[in-house]
Amino acid sequence: MRKHIGAGVALLATAALLAGCSSGTGGEAEPTEAAPIDGAGQTLTVWVDENRMPAVEAAAATFEEETGATVELVQKNFDDIRNDFIAQVPTGDGPDITVGAHDWLGALVAAGVVNTIDLGDTASQFEQVALDAMTYDGQLYALPYSLETIALIQNVDLVGEEAPATWDDMIQAGLDSGAERPFVINTAGQTGDGYTMYGFQTSFGAPVFVQDESGSYTSEVGMGGEAGEAFATWLGENGEKGTGYISTTVDYAINNELFATGKAPFTVQGPWAIADLTAQGVEVAVNPIPSAGGEDAAPFVGVQGFYLSSQSANTLLANEFLVNYIGTEDAQRALYEADPRIPAWSDLADEVASDPIIAGFLASSKTGVPMPSIPEMGSVWDYWNAAEVQIISGADPVSTWNTMIDELTAALEG
Repeated sequence: MRKHIGAGVALLATAALLAGCSSGTGGEAEPTEAAPIDGAGQTLTVWVDENRMPAVEAAAATFEEETGATVELVQKNFDDIRNDFIAQVPTGDGPDITVGAHDWLGALVAAGVVNTIDLGDTASQFEQVALDAMTYDGQLYALPYSLETIALIQNVDLVGEEAPATWDDMIQAGLDSGAERPFVINTAGQTGDGYTMYGFQTSFGAPVFVQDESGSYTSEVGMGGEAGEAFATWLGENGEKGTGYISTTVDYAINNELFATGKAPFTVQGPWAIADLTAQGVEVAVNPIPSAGGEDAAPFVGVQGFYLSSQSANTLLANEFLVNYIGTEDAQRALYEADPRIPAWSDLADEVASDPIIAGFLASSKTGVPMPSIPEMGSVWDYWNAAEVQIISGADPVSTWNTMIDELTAALEG
C-alpha cells in the first residue's frame, strides 16, 4: 500500500485540500483567518520521499495558489535525507523544509541545521507523545505527522482478544493455550534487541535516559540502580537458564514464523510485521504490552514529521507552509492515505482507530515514550544489547547489568 500510490490519491488529496483550505471550513486547526502571507517571488524547497510526495504536492498546490509562492519539491531516498541535510544545509544548498524521523533530532541540533517552529494553537491537535518526540531542550523543532510503536500481538484463536494485564497473566494464558511456547520475542539472535525488550524494562521503572521536567532527555543514564537490577534479574529468570521464554536463538524471522504457525500465541512486534504474522491465516488482536515490573510498559515511539532548516532564507514563509498547510486535518489525512502510519493528528488517529489493529498500536503508543533523540543514544545500543544477550544466555544478571552501566557511563563521559 505504501509503494503503490496512484494518481487518483493525489488528485483526491488535492481536491480535499483546495476545498478545505480555500473555504476555511476544514478541520478545527484550519488556516488562520488572517490574509495569507504574501509569498510572491519567493521559493520554498522541500525534500520529501516517494511515499509522501502525493500528499505534500497537494498541500503545495494550495499554498502556491493562496500565497503566490513557488514550492519546489525534491524527491529523495528517505535513507539518504539525514546525512544529505546535515552536509548541505551549511553550504546553502539544502532545502527549506525536509521530511524526517524524530530520532535524527539530536544530530540535527548538534550540527546546527534545524530551526525551531511555532505551532501556536495547532499544537493542541497533535498527540502529546508526538510533540514530545520533536522537542529538544524544551524547544519544538518539527511538525509531526505520524507515529509508530510496538505492541503485544496475540493469536485470537488460541488466547482470545482480551489484553493480559501482567507478564504472569500472559504466560499463564499462553501455557493454557497448549501451544508449543507460551510467548516468543525477537532478541535479534546473538545481537540483542533492547528496542523490542524496552516495554518490559520500563515496567520496572528503568528508562534508558532520565528525562527533565520539560520531557527532554538528559545524558544521565536512567537504567541503573535497583530498578535496572530488578529488570536484569527478571530477564535472567526468563532466559535460557530459567524459564526459557526468552532465547537468543530467536531472531526477527524465526519470531514471526513461530507466531504465524501457531507455535506461540503471544509476541511483541510492530505494525511492519503484521503481514508476516498473519500470512498463514492467524487472526490477531493488538494490545498494550503487559507489565512485568508493576509499572506501565512504555515502549519506544517513533515519530516522523517535517523539519525547518536553520539556513532557510524564507523562515516565515516556511513556518506558514508547515503550520497552516501541512498542519491541517486535510493534509494530515492525505499523508495518512499516502503512507498509512498512525496519525499524530489526534482526531484522525481516533478515527482510523476504528480498525482494531490500528487501535491496539495507538493504545500502546499512549503509554509509550519517544525514543531518545539525543546524540548520546548512538552510544547505547552496543553496550545495552550485549548485556541483555549475556544475561539471557545465563550470565549473572546483576553484575552483568552493572558492568554495562559503568562502561556505558564511562563512554558517555569520555
